[in-house]
Amino acid sequence: MAPAVSLGLVLLAASVIAGVTVGAVSVSAETVLGVIANKLWPGLVAVDWSPGREAIVWDVRLPRTLLAGLVGAGLAVVGAALQAITRNPLADPHLLGISSGGAAGAILALLHTGLFLGLLTVPLMAFAGALAATLAVLSVTRFASATSADKLVLAGVAVSFVIMAFANVLIFLGDPRATHTVVFWMLGGLGLAQWSHLLYPAAVLALATPYLYLKAVDLNAMTIGDETAATLGIAVARFRLTVFVVGAMVTGVMVAFSGIIGFVGLMIPHIARYLVGGNYERVVVVSLLLGAIFLIWADILARTLMAPEDMPIGIVTGLIGGLFFIVLLRSKAGGGR
Repeated sequence: MAPAVSLGLVLLAASVIAGVTVGAVSVSAETVLGVIANKLWPGLVAVDWSPGREAIVWDVRLPRTLLAGLVGAGLAVVGAALQAITRNPLADPHLLGISSGGAAGAILALLHTGLFLGLLTVPLMAFAGALAATLAVLSVTRFASATSADKLVLAGVAVSFVIMAFANVLIFLGDPRATHTVVFWMLGGLGLAQWSHLLYPAAVLALATPYLYLKAVDLNAMTIGDETAATLGIAVARFRLTVFVVGAMVTGVMVAFSGIIGFVGLMIPHIARYLVGGNYERVVVVSLLLGAIFLIWADILARTLMAPEDMPIGIVTGLIGGLFFIVLLRSKAGGGR
């Protein structure tokens, strides 16, 4: 796995540099590296760029690109874990309603409760909404005796529709002057990224990824079946609930700062398994890297396709993800994997 990880880290670094250089105002890679070096080690590099370009690199594009990487990595890792515990290749935070729950919690904070806990209000409310959506999906599956993996995804879709209806009511009842901002945010966007925002997605990713990596053996067993996992000493119901809660935590925080970005958790784990096989010790790490790289480039597309307009990144991922979803369904119908 070491060569794949090394290559992934190189591609990730190159993607970050590309994400900062590309935009309405072109900035050379040399300037980007110089600004970053000077911020980390003042006086290391002679300053031959304008204050305006430094502000573009450090205050605008670099936080946005790093946020894209964190969100993409988080959604991809959660998607991989959800596909393992549900044994469903179509599972992801968006389809299971977790993203919708996070969005509803964030909308409630932005339009109705106010930031009563400061900057922590939106992430915490988004996590609460994502966790509530997760518990709702599990409750619906139990109520409907829908124990199969396919029915679990259907329950997630149903819950997602209900939650989004509730979120639309919140928008309808909220301040009309803030509606445009909230709707744009619901389409997915990274334009409001700030350095102070990066702490929270970085922290939850730093907590969740090692946990899922250390539980790779359990995730491998879950992909075979509950009976096999139970014979290996895994408390199946408890482990599945724990992974759902971890997924809700990560998704809720990511949604709080990026809006709803669909299909990343669906696509990236499939690509990771295609590249490195089904062992989750490799899948978790490669999904992390691929998710970060993918969303950085999706953000580049969102910024350049309709420049100088900033297209919501959710439109880009929705278009790519929808096509991927169709191809995946065709592959399954043809007996592919």
